[in-house]
Amino acid sequence: MGRLITVADSADPRLADYVRLRDVQLRKSLEAEHGLFIAEGEKVIRRAVETGYPVRSLLMAPRWLDPLADLLERVDAPVYVADDAVLEGIVGFPVHRGALASMARRPLPPVPELVADARRVLVLEDLVDHGNVGAIFRCAAALGVDAVVLSPRCADPLYRRSVKVSMGAVFAIPYARMTDWHHGLGELRAAGHRLLALTPDQSAVPIEKAVWGERVALMLGTEGDGLSSRWLKAADEAVCIPMSPGAMARGVDSLNVVAAASIACYGLMRS
Repeated sequence: MGRLITVADSADPRLADYVRLRDVQLRKSLEAEHGLFIAEGEKVIRRAVETGYPVRSLLMAPRWLDPLADLLERVDAPVYVADDAVLEGIVGFPVHRGALASMARRPLPPVPELVADARRVLVLEDLVDHGNVGAIFRCAAALGVDAVVLSPRCADPLYRRSVKVSMGAVFAIPYARMTDWHHGLGELRAAGHRLLALTPDQSAVPIEKAVWGERVALMLGTEGDGLSSRWLKAADEAVCIPMSPGAMARGVDSLNVVAAASIACYGLMRS
């Protein structure tokens, strides 16, 4: 059972896992050094625990002790309890969801191991917005994608905002991170995946007419520039989501990466 510990000082060193949650650079350094991530809100915390992530500690307002009582019975970790003012002093903003958990990360599998049995894979190249990454994981979980592969510079799916936006879907989809951007796509091709590059270029093959194959890896590029020229050239086929005839007149020539990912994941499910 979780050990209840009342905390009255936001500078308490036992709460170092939770400090300044909106300071991206600090959090990247701290979480990498200690192998942790933060889950925020009851639903997300429950999903993290249910999928096997070890709990380092929990931090919450007293009002959350009853709603989380069943979970606390199963957790062997400190449960720090503090009022709202102390919570805000620790994390740097009002904690409306009331409960936070510091979770231990698990080792990621190598890309070849991850994709060995996966039929439908998303490959994310250099997406840097944590919210977008979380939203894409949610689409992938909802629409039957088997795995996600990240380029070396892609944003962390376990960063707090990614986890929050995904509503815990980052725990449901297995993923791995490439160690070599230049040759990483070769690991997917070696596993038998046909590489499709999603591009806003309307001269590309409409996605519904693409040759899917038994195994497909669909590549999505960064929020601004899309896929790099190197990855576009490495693809077996470039595909696009056709815009309506009047889209350009309305000033729209493409979809944002999350909307494009939603449509693409639906196409993967139906193929």
